[in-house]
Amino acid sequence: MDLTDQLHQYIPVLFLGLAALGFAGGTLLVSVFVGNVLANKNIRRNRVKDTPYECGMLPVGEGNSRLSVKFYLVAMLFILFDIEVVFMYPWAVVYKSMLKTDPNLIFGAMISFLAILFVGYVYALKKRAFDWKN
Repeated sequence: MDLTDQLHQYIPVLFLGLAALGFAGGTLLVSVFVGNVLANKNIRRNRVKDTPYECGMLPVGEGNSRLSVKFYLVAMLFILFDIEVVFMYPWAVVYKSMLKTDPNLIFGAMISFLAILFVGYVYALKKRAFDWKN
């Protein structure tokens, strides 16, 4: 297969990227245009209209409270382990066909993957990374 043939396969991806950029830029331009049109109509603003809506109640306290760094660490660890579990799906798809040709290889690959995943999980438990309250 020639290099130009391989590059031609990425043309739809390029078009998709351009469409995404065009959509994002277009929505920003439309919002600026609509905002300017509404600003020129001399719409009356007051304190009541500019108050944030909180389910019918007046807002009390700060809008954003600070969270501990441990909370974000737990969230990142969850994403990490969740993404690693996604790697099990391709294994499950080819499991039956590979079981006929090389059963030890497919089983060993998954056991080694799960062992590495388990070691990382035990390390995170020992470092108390999942406890964000302390």
